[in-house]
Amino acid sequence: MLVESIVFAVVGLATGLTALLALPAYFPAGRGLTLGTALAAALVGGVVAHFCLAGHYPAVTIGASAVASAVLTSALARPDLAAGRAPEHRHHPHRAGAHRPQRRHRPA
Repeated sequence: MLVESIVFAVVGLATGLTALLALPAYFPAGRGLTLGTALAAALVGGVVAHFCLAGHYPAVTIGASAVASAVLTSALARPDLAAGRAPEHRHHPHRAGAHRPQRRHRPA
């Protein structure tokens, strides 16, 4: 289990570094948060998979660790805040003197 835990940690750090290097603009939070989330998710996901599979199939356990790390790291991604992708306001601001339709109340 010790060797698997080290492999889980390496997988988590690799996932976090890959996310930060491939898409740095998508992760506006600190690098420590992204790496820590990837590391913790890989360790927890790997340990859960290890116990669910009763220690058999270490390759599947490592794969499950990588998937858990990738999924939870992607939860931190903010593509809407990436440079050059700033969202337009969904609602147009009200202009002074612009015609607005009157609200009609439903009859009681």
